[in-house]
Amino acid sequence: IDEEALTSTDLGDLEALRLTLPDRPDEEFFAAGAPWFLTLFGRDSLWAARLALPVDHRIAASTLRVLARFQGDRTEPESAEQPGKILHELRGEPLAMPGEGIVLPPVYYGTVDATALWVCLLSDAYRAGMPEPEVRALLPALRAALDWLLHHGDTDGDGFIDYIDETGHGLANQGWKDSGDSIQWRSGRLAEGPIALCEVQGYAYEAALAGAALLDQFSEAGGAELREWAAALKRRFAESYWVETPEGRYPAVALDAHKNPVDTLTSNIGHLLGTGILDPDEEADVAALLVGPTML
Repeated sequence: IDEEALTSTDLGDLEALRLTLPDRPDEEFFAAGAPWFLTLFGRDSLWAARLALPVDHRIAASTLRVLARFQGDRTEPESAEQPGKILHELRGEPLAMPGEGIVLPPVYYGTVDATALWVCLLSDAYRAGMPEPEVRALLPALRAALDWLLHHGDTDGDGFIDYIDETGHGLANQGWKDSGDSIQWRSGRLAEGPIALCEVQGYAYEAALAGAALLDQFSEAGGAELREWAAALKRRFAESYWVETPEGRYPAVALDAHKNPVDTLTSNIGHLLGTGILDPDEEADVAALLVGPTML
């Protein structure tokens, strides 16, 4: 493999996804994908910027600012907006998916993970060289995002970040696997929501600790509460998510509406690695499953 040519091609493809909004031509972000998703997304734009940090931390900073401009400030079920929430996608007009019964408003917030991922990117970008004044300017957005994690992200009060479409025509699943049939039991039966995805708890744990560290760094209050919340989340996760099946012992892909662990072995558990919500021996077990024969 010609690694230099491969890297050059990859960076060229990434350049083709750079976009700006008309009123802020200097604030770039990566679109989610071409052709149908060539626009600003929360999760996708954040992940692309996060993975590109080794080559360009500036687009992480501008992505954070662009998304902060659209951060939720009210409760609006039709768009799934909530105070502090980071949006899912931005379009010029409503998006209708014929045959699926999905109609999304132009500014749609139906994503369960973008808010935590925004906090994680801010922390990573700061460590990668994002100037302190730029980080300080985003502290109000950081506080709002952290408040969403602690007070709005749990719809049913069970202590886990979850989602459910309240409109009947939004996204039924609001994680990175967002097709209507993506969260199902080993039998193939679809899981009933509210659904609390395993990887979202990992993102939330990482975000709470990263947010606490940022608040400490900028002499802001609130770090102790976030660390306490994160520690409790980790304990609850260990008690509630682990299942044993013929494949082995691993975290369930989600908890369903009845707090039962949905027992499918999926790649979602790979997103837990590095978040800190698993102990080292648990990470080793998950990693072994991910490269084992069952996942082939």
